[in-house]
Amino acid sequence: MSEGGKIRVMTVDDHPLMQEGIAALVNNQSDMDVVGTASSVSEVLAVFTECAPDVVLMDMRLGDGNGVDATESLLSIDPKARIVILTMVEGDVGIRRALKAGAKGYILKTMPPKELLQVIRNVHAGRKHIPPEIASQLAEYFGDDAPTFREIEVLALVAEGLKNRQIAERLFISEETVKAHIRHLMDKLGASDRTQAVSIAVRRGIIQL
Repeated sequence: MSEGGKIRVMTVDDHPLMQEGIAALVNNQSDMDVVGTASSVSEVLAVFTECAPDVVLMDMRLGDGNGVDATESLLSIDPKARIVILTMVEGDVGIRRALKAGAKGYILKTMPPKELLQVIRNVHAGRKHIPPEIASQLAEYFGDDAPTFREIEVLALVAEGLKNRQIAERLFISEETVKAHIRHLMDKLGASDRTQAVSIAVRRGIIQL
């Protein structure tokens, strides 16, 4: 904590208006201050080390990477870091990745400001925070067979409109292997065709368009 026992908050977001809005909200509280800001994954470690925050508010999507990667980097140097992921995305895969990486909370940017402040206080006190609507998604898909990294690569290229031959050339694999990955993906996602597989993957946060 900073002097006076205030909660030291660091924000990571590549949208200046979002940064300024959160800073104004936090700094208006008697028990917390924003002590550092970063707008990219490449800045996170340096700012974190310099300002030693109690709680980090981490945007899921950044210009040079994502909040899950940044979370993993921070926890590699400080396993006790308390990180809350902020996002507009409700996809369950993103939630799972964030929590597996070690995030203490996962909240939507659409939540009321008062709730965000309470999340900061709860996480600082050592509690985790997962909204009920997010928890229900985790419960719904918890037992699913998650797509592999290569399957996600293939699906992202399908979403770009590439044909199997083009995907094979891009990834330096055979066309038959591409077809096999797509079949496995359709099974895992419960999709009847490629288009539906892409739609489900976007909704669940597996890929972004």
